[in-house]
Amino acid sequence: MGFRGFANQPVPPDTSEDINFVKEAFNLQYNWIALLGACAFALVSRSLLPLILAAGVELMYLAVVPHNFRFRRLVRSRKLFEQQRQNQQKLSDLLRSLPAEMQNRYIRSAQVCNSIRSNFAQFSSTSQIFLEQIDSRLQGLMSGYARLLGAAAQQQQYQKSTDANDIKREIARLERTLDGDPPRVQEINRKRIEILTKRQEKFDKICENRKVVDAQCSAVEDVLMLVRDQSVTMRDPQQVSDRLENLVHDVEQTEQTVQQVEAIFNEMSPDLEGLMSLDGSSRSSTAARVKIPN
Repeated sequence: MGFRGFANQPVPPDTSEDINFVKEAFNLQYNWIALLGACAFALVSRSLLPLILAAGVELMYLAVVPHNFRFRRLVRSRKLFEQQRQNQQKLSDLLRSLPAEMQNRYIRSAQVCNSIRSNFAQFSSTSQIFLEQIDSRLQGLMSGYARLLGAAAQQQQYQKSTDANDIKREIARLERTLDGDPPRVQEINRKRIEILTKRQEKFDKICENRKVVDAQCSAVEDVLMLVRDQSVTMRDPQQVSDRLENLVHDVEQTEQTVQQVEAIFNEMSPDLEGLMSLDGSSRSSTAARVKIPN
C-alpha cells in the first residue's frame, strides 16, 4: 500500500557518525578490481613482482585518497543518502503500522505542509534562503509527528488490552484472603499485590501520557493549519521558520516524555524475577524437605 502525501518527507539523517575514510577507500569497487587484477596477473605470470608492485601502489593510494576533499565529500554524500533512505523506510514502516485513522491524520498534515511550501515558493529571491529553513523545520516536525502518532497507537492498544478494574478487583481479592493463606502463599501473594499495584500506577501514567501525546499532535495540526493560512498573506518567512522551530522543540519535549513512560515497562522485569525467585525457592525448599535419606 502506498501512502501519497508523505513519500517526500525524509527524516533528517544522523550526521554525528564517524566515518573511516581509509576503510571506505579500501572497500571502493575500483580498488578491489585493481587488487584482483594484480593477483590474477601474478598467477598467470607465476611471479610475486605484480603483488609487490600492487602493494606499494595500494599503500600510496590509501595514504592519499582518504584525505582528498572530493573523495570525502563523495563518501559523506553516499552515507547521507543511505541514512536518508533507511530513515525514510523506517518512517514508511511506522506509518503503515498505524491505524487507518492515524494514517489519514498524517496524510492530511503532509498535504498542509506541501501547501505551505507551495505558498512560500512564490516569495522573492531574497527570501529563498529562509525557505530551506522552513522545509527543514517541516521535515523534522513531520518526523516527530509520525513518532508521536506511533506512540499514541501503542498506548491506545495497551489501554484496550488492559482492564484497570480487573487489576483493582484482583488486588482486593488477594488482600481479603491474605491472612487465611499459608505463610509461603502469603509471601507470594504480597509480591503479587505489589506487582498489581505497580501495574495500576503504570496504567494511570499511560492514560495521562496518552492525553499529553494527543494534545501535542492536535497542536501540531493546528499550527500547521495556521501557518498555511498565514502563508497566503505573510511576507516574512523568518517568522514562520521561528514558529516552526518552537513547535519542533515542543514535539521533542513530548517525545522525551513518551520515552520516560516507555521506560516504565522495563521496571516490570525485576518485579517478575522477584516473584519467580519466590516460586523457585519454594520448590527448592520443598525438594529439600522431601529428600530421601540413603
